Amino acid sequence: MTHSQSNEYRKLLDYGRPPNVKKCFPNSQALIVSGKYIDRALLAKGGCMTIAANGRNAFVIKGTLAAAQRANAAVIIEIARSEGGTGAYCATNYWNIARQTDAYMNEMGITIPVAIHADHFGIKKPEDVEPAKTEIRSIFDAGITSIAIDASHMPDDQNLLANIELNPYVPEWAGLETEVGEIKGKLGLSTPEEALFLIQGLNAHSIFPDWIALNNGTTHGIEQSDAGINVDLTAQIHEALAPYGISGAQHGTSGNSSDRLRQIAMKTKTTKANVATALQMISWGVKVNDYGNAIMDESGSFIKERGKGVSRGTWEKMCAFAAANEWQKGNFKKLNLPFENTLTAQDAPIRERMIKDVENFVFTLLTDVFNATGTADLVKQQIFETQSHMPGPKAEKIEQKEEWTREKIIEKASRITADKGPQGNFED
Repeated sequence: MTHSQSNEYRKLLDYGRPPNVKKCFPNSQALIVSGKYIDRALLAKGGCMTIAANGRNAFVIKGTLAAAQRANAAVIIEIARSEGGTGAYCATNYWNIARQTDAYMNEMGITIPVAIHADHFGIKKPEDVEPAKTEIRSIFDAGITSIAIDASHMPDDQNLLANIELNPYVPEWAGLETEVGEIKGKLGLSTPEEALFLIQGLNAHSIFPDWIALNNGTTHGIEQSDAGINVDLTAQIHEALAPYGISGAQHGTSGNSSDRLRQIAMKTKTTKANVATALQMISWGVKVNDYGNAIMDESGSFIKERGKGVSRGTWEKMCAFAAANEWQKGNFKKLNLPFENTLTAQDAPIRERMIKDVENFVFTLLTDVFNATGTADLVKQQIFETQSHMPGPKAEKIEQKEEWTREKIIEKASRITADKGPQGNFED
């Protein structure tokens, strides 16, 4: 980096880093920004989306950052409440993910813009709302720059009301995601009516989310079939929401074919694609297909690839621990927390190949599938234009607040006809 570039980069840090990031990391050279900037850059390029990588371990975070730097792509590092909340199954959590990412960016010389996202901040019943107010404040105190308020587990009126009540605890400058419809695969698919109800009600209260996540046919974890994302339904809902300036967040990306993901990037208004399970499996050295879905052997067990991921001895310990706890397939994710120190204690060549395999996979996604190349420069350009950590507005208020009182919200929701699918605890 030349002297003039250094001066320019210092201005980016001064303008673009939000106040909580500056407070947490006052001497940092990492360009951690609001999730809003990432969304805006993807929209500016068009026909593209970027990865929101669930950093279940350090190897995933480092590999994603290295790939993004190579691709000159703006990216999101995230963790969900189930993965990293108060009942976490990962050592990475809401309160240390920004600190980890900041440290790795400084260590690795990463200069592309990165947002830190609290994904799936789940509100599963009305009683969850009050304690969430304190927790949301705490995670922004820890350096988070974007959040998904996910009350989709509740009926439509309660989902909207929870989003409205929690919004004052999310900084105005922060990236904001909302969700309609739990992720249940092909069951209980979201409808334009449901999505419009949520976004119109938020708009009436001057709340303008950057992203909406839908139940559009995919699942979290390991795909059991090739049903996958319903691209046409997604495009239809995004078109219905066009007056409200909202982008799409695609959940359950792992396991969907590269061709389907290219269609999502090109044919819908999706700018954020969550990838979790694939990156975990790749870091461990589990055999996956070209788009990251784990391949099973004839007995239904994962296939550990020789010379990739964790050492053979570590893998055997992980499998034995899973068997003792009767964890199979998707429940292997619970190995993250008890094996965090074991993974970190491996020899350097093992750790480095874990990072490199993630890097190569994410680089291919960013460049060949998501079309995100060059979006890092677009974020930087926008920061120079605004000279602020807060990008300009993407939407405006077009609904009337008096039409969206609590009573009217409940009455409007009672008229929505939609198949919500089966009941159950569909995990994030």
